[in-house]
Amino acid sequence: MTTMPRPIYETKEEKDIDLAHLFATFINNRGLILGITGFFAAIGIAYALLATPVYMASAMIQIEPKAGLPSLTDVVSSNPPVTPAQTEIALLKSRAVVGAAVDNLSLDIIIKPHYFPIFGEFMARRFEPTEEGELGWYPAGLESYAWGGEKLAVTRLIVPDKVHGKELTLEAAENNGFILRDADDEVVLQGTVGTPAENADYAIEVSELVARPGTTFTVIKNRTYSTTEALQERLAAAERGKQSGIVSVTLEDTDPAKAERVLEEVARLYVEQNVARNAAEATKSLEFLSQQVPQVRRQLETAQTALNSYQTNARSVDISAETQGVLDQIVDLDKEISEQNLKRTEMEHRFTRQHPNFQALLNQINQLQTQKAELEARIDKLPATQKELLRLTRDVEVASETYSMLLNKTQELDIIRAGTVGNVRIIDHAAADVENPVKPNKPLVVIVATLLGGLIAVLFVYVREALKRGVENPEDIERHGIPVYAAIPFSEKQGTLEKRLANFKRDKSAASYLLSVNDPADLATEAMRSLRTSLHFAMIEAKNNVLMITGPSPAVGKSFVTSNLAVVIAQSGKKVLLIDADMRKGYLHKVMRVQGEKGLSDILSGRVTLFDAIQKTQLNNLHVVTHGQLPPNPSELLMHENFARFVKEVSTMYDLVIFDTPPILAVTDAALVGSQAGTTLMVTRYGLNGIKEIEAAKRRLEQNGLLVKGVIFNAVERKASAYGEYGYYQYEYQPTK
Repeated sequence: MTTMPRPIYETKEEKDIDLAHLFATFINNRGLILGITGFFAAIGIAYALLATPVYMASAMIQIEPKAGLPSLTDVVSSNPPVTPAQTEIALLKSRAVVGAAVDNLSLDIIIKPHYFPIFGEFMARRFEPTEEGELGWYPAGLESYAWGGEKLAVTRLIVPDKVHGKELTLEAAENNGFILRDADDEVVLQGTVGTPAENADYAIEVSELVARPGTTFTVIKNRTYSTTEALQERLAAAERGKQSGIVSVTLEDTDPAKAERVLEEVARLYVEQNVARNAAEATKSLEFLSQQVPQVRRQLETAQTALNSYQTNARSVDISAETQGVLDQIVDLDKEISEQNLKRTEMEHRFTRQHPNFQALLNQINQLQTQKAELEARIDKLPATQKELLRLTRDVEVASETYSMLLNKTQELDIIRAGTVGNVRIIDHAAADVENPVKPNKPLVVIVATLLGGLIAVLFVYVREALKRGVENPEDIERHGIPVYAAIPFSEKQGTLEKRLANFKRDKSAASYLLSVNDPADLATEAMRSLRTSLHFAMIEAKNNVLMITGPSPAVGKSFVTSNLAVVIAQSGKKVLLIDADMRKGYLHKVMRVQGEKGLSDILSGRVTLFDAIQKTQLNNLHVVTHGQLPPNPSELLMHENFARFVKEVSTMYDLVIFDTPPILAVTDAALVGSQAGTTLMVTRYGLNGIKEIEAAKRRLEQNGLLVKGVIFNAVERKASAYGEYGYYQYEYQPTK
């Protein structure tokens, strides 16, 4: 009778992503995914509950066009200038404003109470005192921590330059006192609240201290510059609407009262500097005009004296109508030229000569000078008396007009300087919503943490699946031309037995470590029975009744398979001899609960006889030969003719002889045993042995002339996504009630 060869499937490399398999992987690992996601969700919830809330204080400032005439340049402008909002925002956040707020409020002194780790600050925040100075409850022995109601205010702190930014510790003492320690826990100052304390290096003034003796605070003195920069970064300002002139200013802080106080101070200082800036511009222009008025007055007096003297000498000469018309024109031109020259003098202090505004003013002056030159040419044609009288009269009128203009402008700027209120004002003073902190956004934190946990869990499962080298489908093995004789499901009961077996010396009360004896209805035991049936037909044409079981690597479950297979075969009425051929690390004697001192190595070396080494088990049809004393040369013993003689002798004594051998890829013992066996099976473990490893083991055996009859696929996990994939169903006797 010949058996048909099993088909060898062509290997097809799957390059596309199998979405169904990927989905099945996620379903199979849903417990892990839900666990990781739940862990991150719990962290998110804990953070949302324990994180210090951040509050936002806001204020609103209006920026108006500049009122009045702060400079001579603005006198002739048809449209009043508007201060750009971005410029004002930059001024609002400048060091001149923010730095002054830091100094006024002592923001460079950082004070933090010492809270109990993790939840101490949360408990302190939830404490609500019923009376002034009440402190929160604290566990005995933990009075050094703040538990709610503690206050510390330091109005002045001086430290050495090297200590800036370093943590100091302030401890509350008896009788309203305190102790200040440095980073090395050395006392640097001692004092009482309200009284300055200082020495050569340190100085401190504590204005308020509400805490039980022993409570500690962290005190840090930062540099003003770094504190100012930090506050500038936290201070946010933006214009509401394009060119609206309305600026919204916000500041975030864990203390809403502090946020309001700081923001209000910044807004106040900004308005003050705006008023001072506008007043300074008017003062500067007024100083310039005050210098010009005396000079113009002297010019007017000189011109009036010269005109009176000429009229007296010429005996009351009058100007003709034609001369009067020319005079009026030239006086207007001289007046305008004088105004433009005043503007030019002021602009020389504000712009360079290449500035477009300055060049435009020069062009305007040149045009007026040209018109004046044309009128002066007409004057040259007048009679000498009229010409001289016109010149003198013109000097008087021009000087008089200029003098009047300067007086008016001086009075105007003096009024502006005295009544300057600035072009900015606070519409909404600083206020914070103490009921609704802006951070953390608790729902968002929990949602993001949960989504992040789910994403990490899915990525972890996907990467683990991608990196997994072990075979999980017996079809993958058969696809490479190796028949799979049985797929043995993973048994949780077997895991319990293996833990008990690990405590072999202490666990003497165990009746058996064999799954097939302890739980005959287990799915793995039923798979052994299926393997027994398949093995019966597989060994029909074998050269003898000797079966060798090996594996590619350790920990695949060879001993589990061989021992339980021997049991189920013995239970069928066959006489079975189980031999532990692993003379390096064998432990079948523990599984079978027999002595391991006399065994295979002793038989092959001639120390004991075969009958002395064969031991009975709890089953009448099952005998065992253990590994014996561990020899230094197990391979040499297996190559000796004593081993062939031993195999031949036992094969005639039993219906089936089963050898449990070491991994073929580790040592050559399995190949030596297999040379005497009629059937060779290889045990591979689900998710542990890869295709390349299985093929390498098969190739190693074939190189020694051994044909692998088939593979036993051990410890198969029955996943939810592939229920019934390997044909395992619970079908057992149920007793009637």
